[in-house]
Order: sequence, then structure tokens, then C-alpha cells
Amino acid sequence: MTPFKQLTSTAVPLPIEDVDTDQIIPARFLKATTREGFGENLFRDWRYDKLNQPKPDFVLNNPAYAGDILIAGANFGCGSSREHAAWAIQDYGFRVVVSSYFADIFKGNALNNGLLPVTVSPAVLDEALRTIEQDSGARFTVNLEAQTFTNEVTGTVTEFEIDEYKKTCLLNGYDDIDFLLSQREKIESFERQRLDFSL
Repeated sequence: MTPFKQLTSTAVPLPIEDVDTDQIIPARFLKATTREGFGENLFRDWRYDKLNQPKPDFVLNNPAYAGDILIAGANFGCGSSREHAAWAIQDYGFRVVVSSYFADIFKGNALNNGLLPVTVSPAVLDEALRTIEQDSGARFTVNLEAQTFTNEVTGTVTEFEIDEYKKTCLLNGYDDIDFLLSQREKIESFERQRLDFSL
């Protein structure tokens, strides 16, 4: 995975609550066995009509909005546990999703795949969405090391929580196997000491 330390970017607003994983990536697109290619079907039924023509009123089809940060409504990623939802968001190009609440399984899947879910208060979320509404070029900074989300327009800085192990993995670009390999010397040292003690 690509290491994540700090990101400053414009953001795409999705002020819709209770976005479930079937809306993020519909079940009919779950046939692939690798993570690549899911981004083209992100929010497929919201992005395209029955003739596969882009719906101009959906935010991902609006050229005014772009960026590596998706700012979404509360209870994002609810519904089924499909890991493909995190794959689709990341494959589309987002590195961060901001919401006031994430479904637990989605949050875990995101962190396992290098997508950073940032939980902020409803007030901070509302301010961020209003900021984008007023200026689609507004920028936000996510600093993983400091665990802060900054609205560069208003100057509001808020801290967010993240599991320390997952933070370490994201900072270094590790998946679970990579992390174990990074601890090889410590593991081997422990095993040598255990073996010496048993003898």
C-alpha cells in the first residue's frame, strides 16, 4: 500500500446519510477477484441512468468537484460487509473519507486497504460541507501523524481517533503481512530467547 502521512486536497461533497455498501458498489459488479477496476462502478446507479448515460445532477459527474477526499453524510458504509466498497472508493482515487459516523465493518475494511476514514463531529462535518458549497475549490488537510482534519478556509482544526496499529500500518504503507515482516528481527530474537530458556 502507499504510505499516508499528510494530504491537502479539494474535496467531493456527498451530503447523503445512510449510504450503504450496495449504493457504493452494486452487487452485480462484485465478480472480479482483484481490487482493480471497481472505481469505474463506484456509485454506479447514482452516476448513470438505465442507458448508461451520466446523470448530470450527481456530484461525481460535476466537473466543479474533484479531489482525493470524499466528505459524506452520517452512517457511511452501512449495510453488507463487502470489502469491495472500500476497494471501489480507493480505486476511484479517493484516499480519505470524512463522515460523522462510519459503519464498523466498512471502517475496518477501509483501514485494511489503505483508505483513511476520518470521523469528525456533526458540526465539523456540516461546516466542511457548507464550505464546499460556497467554494468548490476549498481545500482540506488531513494529517495522520497529528491525527487532525483542517478546514483550510475556516481554519477549523479537529482531532480524530484511529487505532494505533492501523495508524502505524497506514504511515508505513503496510498491510498485516508487511507489518509482521517489519517485526521479523524482534520475532526471531524472542524465539531465540524462548528457545534458550527452554533448554
